[in-house]
Amino acid sequence: MGTRSATGLDERSRATWGGRQNLGGSWQTGGVPRSLTTGHWFASSQPPTLQIAVALLYWNALLGFLFGLITGGIAGLLMLLLVADIAGGYGVANERKWGYVVALVASLLPLVLLIVSGFSGGVFNVLFEIALVALLLHPMSRRYYKIWFR
Repeated sequence: MGTRSATGLDERSRATWGGRQNLGGSWQTGGVPRSLTTGHWFASSQPPTLQIAVALLYWNALLGFLFGLITGGIAGLLMLLLVADIAGGYGVANERKWGYVVALVASLLPLVLLIVSGFSGGVFNVLFEIALVALLLHPMSRRYYKIWFR
């Protein structure tokens, strides 16, 4: 038989103690194994450039959604940009390479559309999009991406 612990249970008994199998969950995850916990919506361990970029991606999605509600149409390209902003922010927050690529596309596409339309979105909108692209392409963001993203 296995070794006994201070509680008098051997290791096999402790692994299934209480009728549930212990799969490595902790009090921080509510007993759910780390492999089953959901991802992060915002990662505070990333460099400031990526943290701000994630926040701006979510903010951009929120403003696009509100704009669509006010104007009465969330379809087509606007819906694609909303999904891309949220997916890109979530992917970057969870250090996924696909998330970084989606975030870049989601930030470059509106900037290209603004330039093609002759900056019809206003100065603030153009500055917002340029800032988002600059944050994602900043050397600190690129270095972190190359080292930590999987």
